[in-house]
Amino acid sequence: MNFPILSSLILLPTIGAFFIFFTRSNDKNNLTVKYVALFTSFVNFFLSIYLWILFDQSTSEFQFVEDRIWIQNFINYKVGVDGISILFILLTTFITPLCIISVNNTIKNRLSEFLIAILIMESFMIGVFCSLDLVVFYLFFEAGLIPMFLIIGIWGGARRVYSAFKFFLYTLLGSVLMLVAIISIYWISGTTDVVELYEIGIDSKYQNLLWLAFFSSFAVKTPMWPVHTWLPDAHVEAPTAGSVLLAAILLKMAGYGFIRFSLGLFPVASEIFTPLIYLLSVIAIIFTSFIALMQEDMKKLIAYSSVAHMGFVTLGIFTLQQQGIEGSIIQMISHGLVSAALFLCVGVVYDRMHSRLISTYGGIVTIIPKYSVLFMLFTLAALGLPGTSGFVGEFLILMGAFKDNFLVAVVASLGVILGAAYMLWLYKRVVFGKLINNDLKQMIDLNKSELFILSCLAIPTLFFGFYPDPLINTIEVSVSDLIDMYNLNLVSKF
Repeated sequence: MNFPILSSLILLPTIGAFFIFFTRSNDKNNLTVKYVALFTSFVNFFLSIYLWILFDQSTSEFQFVEDRIWIQNFINYKVGVDGISILFILLTTFITPLCIISVNNTIKNRLSEFLIAILIMESFMIGVFCSLDLVVFYLFFEAGLIPMFLIIGIWGGARRVYSAFKFFLYTLLGSVLMLVAIISIYWISGTTDVVELYEIGIDSKYQNLLWLAFFSSFAVKTPMWPVHTWLPDAHVEAPTAGSVLLAAILLKMAGYGFIRFSLGLFPVASEIFTPLIYLLSVIAIIFTSFIALMQEDMKKLIAYSSVAHMGFVTLGIFTLQQQGIEGSIIQMISHGLVSAALFLCVGVVYDRMHSRLISTYGGIVTIIPKYSVLFMLFTLAALGLPGTSGFVGEFLILMGAFKDNFLVAVVASLGVILGAAYMLWLYKRVVFGKLINNDLKQMIDLNKSELFILSCLAIPTLFFGFYPDPLINTIEVSVSDLIDMYNLNLVSKF
């Protein structure tokens, strides 16, 4: 199509941010900047739905490709989508307006700057999932650090500066090696065009070092054990909307990177390092689940559960089975919805009681029943109950793992049991039990905006739990073609 729909998706949030920037912010026109941000994000969401409608699910070719040269023979602005990337774009455009609505109750100061940061970050995140050039991917991938760094550092909690710098340094240092690898790929192959690199391949003698360089960046951002320690600090100190964006989308950029680049460009190295990924994934699933059981802070518990869930994702990706990779993608989409909802649920009670400690609560089911019901739904989705989207992804991942490595699959399955333990225990302590804290009696149930946000997340969580076909049909051909290309390149290189 002639209309540059992908560039529009990337640029529209930034244009909205510029409108907000030139609107003088004060108490009277805070409503104006909210409306501008909401209008921009909703238009982008509907534009992404239109993109999905136009998308041809019968082919694995990249669609809606735009190709423009910025710097001759080095930076080529090339964007396009296939069945894998389009779902992450939809997730990004769906979560962003919900984050903007949620700021009504959480952000009291410098609202316009906060909304600017969210909109610019949306542009960068969409750019990551569209990029078909390694340099452009890297620019978008790293640029997303800046607004998140500001969100944590300016609007975060008491230890916000420490957490912001820890987040920034961990993720930036990991990506320096990826930049070196991208320059090396250009030197080796003469191009950074992803489609061209898929066709010509990369010499197997370089693949191990290049794979490790990309891994250094993706492992930190996933985050994989043992480089996961920045995540709980970042989540605890970030405002609710920041935690939602971090858990729902920012972590998924690394999972997407593993699929698009680690498997697509370095099949020989991926085959060699698969046991390492299995080991780190299983440790992440089991070890962080035990840590989650010990947490007294609700946000920190959910943060550690995110590490465990992303452990399932990396496990599924490197099974190199159709079910495993499809399950990983669906798990990332589901985790985006469910983790966003859980952090919003924590934000609801924090806004009322100004405490995230589990011991503060108990017996609130009779006081805020609407909240209790929705919190229960997302708790069950997080532990992978059949009928929720969380079950579909984990089930497919374990199916793929059983096909590839029986022992790894059995050990990873323990994570499902541990997940049920820490999530149900969290819910029991917060919602059920005796009402000991009398201050809880003053709590009010969900207001209209909170009910709207959580309902919007509950609907796809249940819908895709019972009917995952729209997701599977979108990714099936692209995943199948990726596996075929991987096996073909593996045979030819060996």
